[in-house]
Amino acid sequence: DISEKEWDDCMGVTLKGLWLCMKHQLPLIEASGGGAIVNIASVSGIRGEAFQSAYAAAKGGVITLTKAAAVEYAKRGVRVNTVCPGGINSEGIQIYLDKMPELREKTLNTHAMGRLAEPQEIANAVIYLCSDKASFITGHDLVVDGGVMVRSNVIDL
Repeated sequence: DISEKEWDDCMGVTLKGLWLCMKHQLPLIEASGGGAIVNIASVSGIRGEAFQSAYAAAKGGVITLTKAAAVEYAKRGVRVNTVCPGGINSEGIQIYLDKMPELREKTLNTHAMGRLAEPQEIANAVIYLCSDKASFITGHDLVVDGGVMVRSNVIDL
């Protein structure tokens, strides 16, 4: 039910904005001798998300754009990967949960670990992918979701 403008706005910020960053960063990184880019997608871009179609589609685009760039730049010394977080304990989600307190428990239980990620936990994944310890990783989607992708919707443990 979103408008075409809302769709375009989401695609513009989430996907086109990322493309523009890579368009200008990749040649500079290559010219400097190589390095790494880590894009932030979402588990929504892998599995889809009810009532979040534009966001999920845009984040899915981030994932495939990252893979394409990874292939194009692999032999040029630039690694390109994606981190796909689940819910993050941020001001944005707190505003969302404050407006709809009835969804707090459901949101937390979406994660097998029963909690949201702290921002530093996502940053740690990005740091790893930028490090020499990840020197043979490119085109990968690192899911950092506290178990959203493996959480059963049927059995509650």
